[in-house]
Amino acid sequence: MTTSFDIQPIGRFVGQSAAIKRPREIACFSYDDKHQFKLDDSSIRYYYPPTLGADLSKGFDTFEKMDDTADDHLDSLLETIVAHEEKTGSRVEAEFVTWRGMMTKFMAALFSDRDGFEMNATLFQVGTHPHLRILCRLSTTSLIHVAHFDSFIEENHGYKLQSQRRQSQQVSQPGRPSQDMMSFWGYKFETLCLLPAPWGETSRSYIENREEEIVNNYAQYCSVVRTGIGNNVMILGGEVDAVWDCKPTGNGPINWVELKTSADIRGDRDMATFERKLMKFWIQSFLLGVPKIIVGFRTPDGFLKRIEEIETATIPGTVKRQGRGTWDGNMCINFASALLEFLKATVTGDGVWRIRRKEHSSTIEVFKQEETGHGDMLPDDFINWRIKLSMMEKEKSATA
Repeated sequence: MTTSFDIQPIGRFVGQSAAIKRPREIACFSYDDKHQFKLDDSSIRYYYPPTLGADLSKGFDTFEKMDDTADDHLDSLLETIVAHEEKTGSRVEAEFVTWRGMMTKFMAALFSDRDGFEMNATLFQVGTHPHLRILCRLSTTSLIHVAHFDSFIEENHGYKLQSQRRQSQQVSQPGRPSQDMMSFWGYKFETLCLLPAPWGETSRSYIENREEEIVNNYAQYCSVVRTGIGNNVMILGGEVDAVWDCKPTGNGPINWVELKTSADIRGDRDMATFERKLMKFWIQSFLLGVPKIIVGFRTPDGFLKRIEEIETATIPGTVKRQGRGTWDGNMCINFASALLEFLKATVTGDGVWRIRRKEHSSTIEVFKQEETGHGDMLPDDFINWRIKLSMMEKEKSATA
C-alpha cells in the first residue's frame, strides 16, 4: 500500500515560517586525506581570500578524486553520536537523524521538481523508546530521525549511483566544458580558499602558492548539529568547508564559511539561474548554522573573476524583495515541517519503508519495501550501545 504526500497546491505553505531551532554543534568528526574516519577536528580548514584571475582548470589532470561508489550508510554519523553519548552518559534527544544533504532535498522539493529522490526508513524497538525509526536513503541514500522516536533516513544507494551515471553520460554542448571539469572547478575553488591553519600560523609561501596545490576531495570536516523545524527535532551531519578564523570554544555560534562557485552573471537569464542556486546554497547553510557563504564567480572558460560574501540569513529576504519569485524561504521551512509530520504518522511498524519522489512528480510516495529488519542501516555497535544505554537509563530511573 502506497501513501502519498501532495506537494501541490503549494499555496498552503504560504505565511510565517514554522518555529526553527538554531543549529548547535554537539560533536564533529573528520575524514583525513585518505578518507579515513577520525573522531576529531583534524581536517578543519581556514578561509583566506583567493587570488582573482586564477585558472580553475589547472590541476584537473592530477585531481585526486574520491571513489564514492561504496555504500557507507550513516556509519560515521552514528559512531560520532555513540561517542558523544558515552561521554555525556545520556541519549541525544531527537526525532530525526540524517545527513544534511537529505534534509536539503526535502526543503528544496517544493520549488525543485527536476530531480527525484529515494530514501528508506525503518523502526527499531529498544527499552523505554519503543520505536527507533530509521529512514534510509533518499534517492541517493539518506537517513532521517522521525517523531517521538529515533528515526534514521539515508539515501537509496542504488538510486544515487544511477543518478551519477546519468549525469556523467550527459554530453556537453560544443565549446562548453564537460560535467567533470565543471565539478572540478568547485573543488579547485575550495583549494584556492583554504589554509591548513589560521592565517597567522601559515607561511606566506603556502598562501601565495595555493594554485599549485594538488586538488583532493578525500579530506572533510563534518559538523554534527542538533536543530529543529516545527515540532521536529533533528540531528544532522554535514561537511563544513572552512572556518573564518579560529574555531571558538563553548556553545556559541561558529563562524563557518560555505564555499560555492557559479558562472558570472551577465544578464537576466544568468540572474534567474543564480537565484535558483541560491535556494540550495541557503538551505545547506541554514541547516548547519553556517552564517556566511563565499561565492566565486567564474568566466565561461573557468577563470575566477570575482568573489562575493553573502550572509546566509539575508538570502530569503533579498530574493523576496529583488528576485523573480522562483522560491520562498518560509514556504521551504513550512513544507519540510509538514512533510516530517506526515512521515511520523506514516512510517510505523516493523520493516523498511521507501520514501520516493519521481522526477517531475507532484507527490512524495511512502510504501513498505521490506516487511522485517532495518535493511542494514544501523551497525551492530550502534544497536548494542543504544540497548546498553536504555538499560543504564532504566537503572538510573529505578534508583532515583
